[in-house]
Amino acid sequence: MMEMENLFEKYSYDITVDGKLMGNFLEATVSDVISDTIEYREGDFAVNTEGKQAGLIKYGNINLKRGVVSSMELYHWMKEVEQGTIKRRMVSITLHDGLQNEIAKWTAMSAWPTRYDAPDMELTENGMEAEMIELAHEGVTRDR
Repeated sequence: MMEMENLFEKYSYDITVDGKLMGNFLEATVSDVISDTIEYREGDFAVNTEGKQAGLIKYGNINLKRGVVSSMELYHWMKEVEQGTIKRRMVSITLHDGLQNEIAKWTAMSAWPTRYDAPDMELTENGMEAEMIELAHEGVTRDR
């Protein structure tokens, strides 16, 4: 009999940048990994079938969303990009269970911000304002 895998509920995510804790986030969207497919035809051109091989690996961006906090580190990182300084950093997203035990972790290599969204500055039902930062990177691994 096949053993059932544990499905983890969403509890809390910690984000670290170069090992420094950036805090808890409301949302952390880990990017897609896509292998392009290259189609080709070889040999007898009378055959109407195609061959396929793996092409470039592409990684989607990571989106991080949190309530507005006093720390401006992520904002300043984006401002550096605006000024032409790209500082690539290692970003880890760690999922914790209800007892704050680490249950899963993803690490993005050579990440840098490509977008920053300030809060909408409108009154909401829950009263929370949120900011978002989007990160490009050159690969993500699941470490746990």
